[in-house]
Amino acid sequence: MPTLSSMTVNDGLLSAATWLASPNCNQRPDNTTVDTIVIHNISLPPDDFGASDANGFHYVKALFTNQLDWEAYPYFQTIKGMEVSAHLFIERDGTVTQFVNFDERAWHAGRSSYLGRPECNDYSIGIELEGSDFTAFTPAQYDTLAQVVVAIYDAYPNTRRHLTGHSDIAPGRKTDPGDHFEWARFRGLLSEKLGQQ
Repeated sequence: MPTLSSMTVNDGLLSAATWLASPNCNQRPDNTTVDTIVIHNISLPPDDFGASDANGFHYVKALFTNQLDWEAYPYFQTIKGMEVSAHLFIERDGTVTQFVNFDERAWHAGRSSYLGRPECNDYSIGIELEGSDFTAFTPAQYDTLAQVVVAIYDAYPNTRRHLTGHSDIAPGRKTDPGDHFEWARFRGLLSEKLGQQ
């Protein structure tokens, strides 16, 4: 597991993450300040963690890189052709993969609004936790997420006051990260990490 000291952001890349480029991104609008972090959850198939294709390629990573075999599971037919991504994906063991440079716009939020500002993809960083609305997240995920957010705060200081969930920016349409995401626990851990700087 990466240590706090190893978590830095340089030129839009998290040093502790494995890089796996997604084509599902584009440039942020001119003069956009990155000032919001959005927490999501995802699992493919739903509620199945760590599932991979015959080549050992994680289904979530396949989705974010447009390599998902739509025939592998009946559920995949319901999302066939979807082109989405996130900046980061944190697996159950705390492993981090980065798909989109933080300076670019990942396609994670969809139609959304935060504090009256529409199109959250324009100004936010999207972090996907491997999980579901119905399962507790792991201690490793909370620890890694806290370290990641500290590193993002350092690189993008305007994000320090804007940490939210997908359900908050797309109410009625999205429910993640779900009731099992312990915001108080996470914020306490984040404060602890910030205090170690």
